[in-house]
Amino acid sequence: MSVRKRQGVWYRTRKKRNTVNRGEAQTNQGWIMKSKTEYLTFQIKKRMEFRNITPDVERVVLESAVQEGLCLVNAMHITASVFINDDEPGLHRDYKLWLESLAPFDPSPERYHHNRTGEDNADAHHKRQIMGREVVVAITGGRLDFGPWEQIFYGEFDGRRSKRVLVKIIGE
Repeated sequence: MSVRKRQGVWYRTRKKRNTVNRGEAQTNQGWIMKSKTEYLTFQIKKRMEFRNITPDVERVVLESAVQEGLCLVNAMHITASVFINDDEPGLHRDYKLWLESLAPFDPSPERYHHNRTGEDNADAHHKRQIMGREVVVAITGGRLDFGPWEQIFYGEFDGRRSKRVLVKIIGE
């Protein structure tokens, strides 16, 4: 198998294959690999908040026309997170309490060395590390392939300014 880009489209060529599988389009150059990139921007007013971004990601998947592939969603800032879980308010409240107990907000330089640089958001870096940077979700039949109750969330730990989330889709 070889991969090459021709006229802005990635092609994957396979040898010894004469049939077309679902989700693949055959050309005389090979198999077409589609991709789409979109940046979502959020301006969260609170210091810590969780926002369900599943509908935004589903829209990007639909626009991509990818039937079989992968969707990467990652926070483009070091004090924000993307994660998958249930959209249940009690769980989100529990997360906030748990994260605050692990890395409490304290702008003083006594608790966190990072705050000795003039910053006041060391706790937000720790919270992001715990909750993670990105998720990857399979695309099957043109839709995100979730388990029961799974949703994609943006987690903000140092709000009050604009931040981006990358949605990158690749597939056939």
